[in-house]
Amino acid sequence: MASQIITLIGVLLGAVTSFFATSLAERVKFRQTMATRWDERKLDTYIEYVSCVKDANRAARQAVEAQERGEDSSEPLAAMGAAEARRSVLFEGLVLLGDDAASQAAMTVNERLWAILKCALNPSDSSAADRQHLSASLIEALNTLHKAARSDLAIGRSFDGRTSR
Repeated sequence: MASQIITLIGVLLGAVTSFFATSLAERVKFRQTMATRWDERKLDTYIEYVSCVKDANRAARQAVEAQERGEDSSEPLAAMGAAEARRSVLFEGLVLLGDDAASQAAMTVNERLWAILKCALNPSDSSAADRQHLSASLIEALNTLHKAARSDLAIGRSFDGRTSR
């Protein structure tokens, strides 16, 4: 009788241990799946946002160049406006998905881009040197955003948190 009770306790202990081990493994797997899913969305959002900023900047530069040549700048200005409208929507997604550092970096990108767009709308209010300085400051802000995005996505870090090479 005692041997049957010991066997029964062993079976119950094994079942409980198996249940908890399986539950823990499933929870870890679910968390990893969710993290991967959100990281993919974040990466797509970062890429789309930066691409859109570059499109708006390119259109602004084309508008200024057309105006300097005395040509019609309505087409690049329209492209600039469309890119700016799209950038605004993408920025909201970035703020929702990204961490605080990436959101702050994107806000700086917005401010620098707006200065460039303002110059494109009124090129006579700025010199070529001013526009070149604004362009360089936008590139600097984009580089800061890239660094924040890589950090947010844990790109360049090993699983133990150290930087990998």
